[in-house]
Amino acid sequence: MTDLTVAFIGLGLIGGSIAKGLKRGAPDTKIMAYMRTREKLEQAKRDGIVDVILDGVDEHLMECDIIFLCTPVEYNADYLNRIRPFIKEGAIVTDVGSTKTNIHETVTALGMEECFVGGHPMAGSEKTGYESATDHLLENAYYIITPAGKTPPSFVERMTEVAAAIGAIPLVLDFREHDFIVAAISHLPHLIASSLVNLVHDCDTENQTMKLLAAGGFKDITRIASSSPVMWEQICMTNDANISVILRRYIESLNQILGEVESKKSGAIYQLFESSRDYRNSFADNSKGSITPDYSFSVDVVDEPGAISIISAILAGQGINIMNIGINHNREHGEGALRISFYEEASMTDAWNRLKSYNYTLYPG
Repeated sequence: MTDLTVAFIGLGLIGGSIAKGLKRGAPDTKIMAYMRTREKLEQAKRDGIVDVILDGVDEHLMECDIIFLCTPVEYNADYLNRIRPFIKEGAIVTDVGSTKTNIHETVTALGMEECFVGGHPMAGSEKTGYESATDHLLENAYYIITPAGKTPPSFVERMTEVAAAIGAIPLVLDFREHDFIVAAISHLPHLIASSLVNLVHDCDTENQTMKLLAAGGFKDITRIASSSPVMWEQICMTNDANISVILRRYIESLNQILGEVESKKSGAIYQLFESSRDYRNSFADNSKGSITPDYSFSVDVVDEPGAISIISAILAGQGINIMNIGINHNREHGEGALRISFYEEASMTDAWNRLKSYNYTLYPG
């Protein structure tokens, strides 16, 4: 991890966060970058993150030890072909896409298996673009590494070191296994959330009472339905086979639950909630997953003029940024009257401690 020269084709949220993480973990890394939005590259250079702004895919890439493809999935095949003449011996080409089979098949077709190592940093944000990138976005997030058929072991080791250098948790997987896993833990949940929101929309009363009362658990499990339609269409189209398998299994499980509810099999319904609770409680809380986490808590306050302004002022006084703040109209699970959301865990923790010091009663989640 010394004297590396690294290029980024695309410098958005993920590419920018990797670049910032590298500059923090390995300050002598030389970073080149190319993207269509020139002013963002110039900002990255002013920030001390980018050392060389590229005008396009050219001979400058021959200096690079690692080339990151951080563009939307549908552009990666084109960029692979364009960078191929400029890859020096011993250099690694990698990507950050959330589906891997498509790009691995392209790599094989182009005869680039000996230099390619797939990657999927499993972190994100509700904000996008380089301006939202941070040097700690990937801390404690899994960074999946998917070697190609002819990838040298030393290349896998190098990418493992890169992931560790930016604070991520490297995990090597076969690219096919990766795509099946994310179909279940990421892609299906987004489909479920979106379809559930649409179901409520279609079943709602004329005066939209369902929408009015939707809060608590409903808002929690459908939060990811607010994700980018463009991005998620691309993901579903590049992992359709695995999503279809998982979706069919989910539909089968729903049909089984439907039969148990209709026949009033209380023991089976109890087992459903018990087994899911026990398995869910076994999940680790100290690492990020494929779905953007929700950093929020609620506050027990009296609904009176100025209550929100006072809390906002207390947090602003500590320089704590709030993503969203609003009233919990539905508090069936014991939530406080006011729910506050944050962009990152550190801000949430600071806000919790700050409000505790003012003797507010707080509720997690």
